[in-house]
Formats: sequence, C-alpha cells, structure tokens
Amino acid sequence: MDALFETLLAPPRPRGPDFTSFWTGTRELRERFSRSVHRAIVLGFSADRLGFAFIGGYSAALTQVDPTLTVNDLAALCATEDGGGHPRAIRTTLVNGRLTGEKRFVSGGPLATRLLVVASEGTGDDGRNRLRVVRVSPTSPGVTLVTMPELPFVPEIPHASVELRDVEVRDGDVLPGDGYADVLKPFRTLEDLHVFAALLGYLCSVARRSAWPEATGERLWAGLTSAVALGDADPRAPGTHLALAGLLSETNALLSSASWSDVPADEAARFARDRPLLKVASSAREARRVKAWQAVRGATPEE
Repeated sequence: MDALFETLLAPPRPRGPDFTSFWTGTRELRERFSRSVHRAIVLGFSADRLGFAFIGGYSAALTQVDPTLTVNDLAALCATEDGGGHPRAIRTTLVNGRLTGEKRFVSGGPLATRLLVVASEGTGDDGRNRLRVVRVSPTSPGVTLVTMPELPFVPEIPHASVELRDVEVRDGDVLPGDGYADVLKPFRTLEDLHVFAALLGYLCSVARRSAWPEATGERLWAGLTSAVALGDADPRAPGTHLALAGLLSETNALLSSASWSDVPADEAARFARDRPLLKVASSAREARRVKAWQAVRGATPEE
C-alpha cells in the first residue's frame, strides 16, 4: 500500500499518445506491482486518456482468472457470440481437444498475446451448457482475428472478431473449474472493479495536473482506498457486489461534479467522447446489485 501511495503522490507522468508508447512506457510499473488492483490503479494514473486506463484495468483483471498470465501479457476474453454473452448463447465447441466457433467484440483482440476462449463441452443432464475456458495463442493454426471498425468511443483500443477452426487444445490449456461459475461470472465483477480502479487512478492524475479542489482529491483517495480493499474480497459474495455498486455510484457522482473546464481542452474532449464506455454492461451491473440485495435480505440466494 505504501508503494502504491508513493507512486500516486509523485508528479503524474502520462504516457501516450499511442497505445504502444503507453504499454512500453509502463512496463516498469507493471513489474513493480504484484497485486492486480494496485497495477490497475497505477496504469490508470499513467494514462492520458480513458482508453488506456481501461485496457490497464482489463488486463490486470484477467490475471486474476488465469494465474499463468504475466504482468506483461495482453490477454483478451472471448465470450460474446452472435447470440450474445449469456451461457446458453455459447455455440463455440470444445470436443476431443479441438476448438471450433466464432467470437464477436473481443476487446483489444488485435493486440492480444493470449486469448481466453469460452467454449461448450455439450449440454449437461440439467439442460445447461457445460462451459470451459481455454487458453489459445492468437498465432495458433486455425485462429483468425479480424479487426472490427473503430467504436465511437475509446478508438485507441481495437476490437476484433475471432474465428476458430479445429484449433488444437492441450489439456494444460483448459482452465480448471466450470467456465461460467468459476471464470466468466466472477470475471465480470473483477473487470468492473479493476476498470473503475484504473479510472480512479486516471482521475487522480487529472486532478493533480489540473489543480482540482482538495475536496475532490479527498473523494478520489477514499475511492482508491475502497478499491484496494475490494481487491481482497470474494468476487462471488453479495457483500462484494454491494460495496462495488456503492463505489461505482460514488465514482459516477464524482465524475458529474468534477471541474472538467480546468482540464486541457483536448483531454476533456477525449474524456467526454469516451465516457459512454462506462455505461457498457450497466444493466448487468444493476441486475447483480438487485440480486445481491435479495441475497442479503434472504429473498433468494445468488445463482
């Protein structure tokens, strides 16, 4: 914690303006911080735009679900298909060590050094899709990445579709446990935590560089401290979901009251352009919050 705060109290040095400059310029920071949430925060603090903060938080979150990833890996989770990202929509198959299917909207796909692919091993006796998550190199035979058109926000972070044609999978490349319950579901919570932790780190840099009021800085430090504490929490627990919902709500309130007129015009314009990113998956977050309250009140346990 002391090393984290020491970094955040140093003069901000944003890296950019392109992703390569950002990623290579933050290598020493990535290697200094072993805790993923600390890494997300310092990567956000080192960014000059929301897109770089996002990929810093996203990559840090993925190291929580695949311990073989290093701090210098750029992994991408491949879950969404034509029918969406719900477990029953997964049609990519893992049969006899062979992976076949198509994925859509893979964040950072063209930059990825590792793909984590959600695939079905078939339907269980309960009628549910039996999912596993598989590590795949983007250069493996049978893997084709197709870069998608730029989004209207965070255009610096590319997205891709992924085609998988009879890709060979070794037993050691299949992550342990149920692909949904043990990987995909907790990752959604981990992703929100790490991305918003990176956002808070970025805002801390903006606040320092733009001389935002002390009261705003204090709210940012409180949010950063909460994010660090949540880094040790069980991503499946209702209490974690409620605390995270509170952190996200406070961060959004802070964003709305921040002095963006004091920020350099080009950076403020970029943030206004990119802010819709923070609303992606907002309906899923709300459903998770409601379920968490139901569990706490004893109405129904979380699935």
